[in-house]
Amino acid sequence: MGLVTLAKEALSVALKAGEEILKVYEGGDLKTSYKEDSSPLTAADEASDRVISEGLKRIAPDIPVLSEETKAEPYVVRRNWKRLWIIDPLDGTKEFIKRNGEFTVNIALVEDNKPVLGVVHAPALGVSYFGVVGEGAFRIDKDGETVIRVSDYGQGRLRIVGSRSHAGKELEEFVKNTGDADFVSMGSSLKFCLVAEGKAHLYPRFGPTMEWDTAAAHAVVKAAGGSVTDLEGRELTYNKEDLLNPFFMVTGAPSFPWQRFLKK
Repeated sequence: MGLVTLAKEALSVALKAGEEILKVYEGGDLKTSYKEDSSPLTAADEASDRVISEGLKRIAPDIPVLSEETKAEPYVVRRNWKRLWIIDPLDGTKEFIKRNGEFTVNIALVEDNKPVLGVVHAPALGVSYFGVVGEGAFRIDKDGETVIRVSDYGQGRLRIVGSRSHAGKELEEFVKNTGDADFVSMGSSLKFCLVAEGKAHLYPRFGPTMEWDTAAAHAVVKAAGGSVTDLEGRELTYNKEDLLNPFFMVTGAPSFPWQRFLKK
């Protein structure tokens, strides 16, 4: 099965997971509990994880899955995986609990530690993004499917997107250092998607994230012509021994020269 076909199959899985999420979202009790790291977990996270795991097993039974909601295999096992799915069944659980709609289903295919395919579905907003590196990136909404592409920061005012629930002093200082820029807050992996579709030029992240938070949207950005790098300019990699990401920058093309605005 080619990557484009696989991406569309993964999108179908994400849409079904989104339906399960909305059943909880639009119902009464979210059945919220808290994990060991104090991050929230709802019935929707668990329902979505089940749908995605079953769906991916059906379309690609030979590809292992790394999920936020399932205990990861030891690295001694994972390091032999040349190809794997990395999923976040419900990215932006805090936004989900706030009921602001800014949460997503994330499904990525990683090959040799790099994302090659990504699906980001925002069920409450009725919008989906998917991308295959080398083949392009797309947005799907009520008006149909459109090709998306990152934008050049030289066109108009600089537009920066940042976290709605995880903003901090470093981000405030960075935005201030860039000078006269427009800033928008957004939840979940939708921040990446704003860069991918050219509505933002830059997404700086100076807080902790895990691989499942970024892999799918990273693929969409890359497929749309952008880049996702650590603060040394190296592309983020996946299926590491430590699944925690470094701080990173998401940029359009050409990449905004953000290095000079970092805190010294």
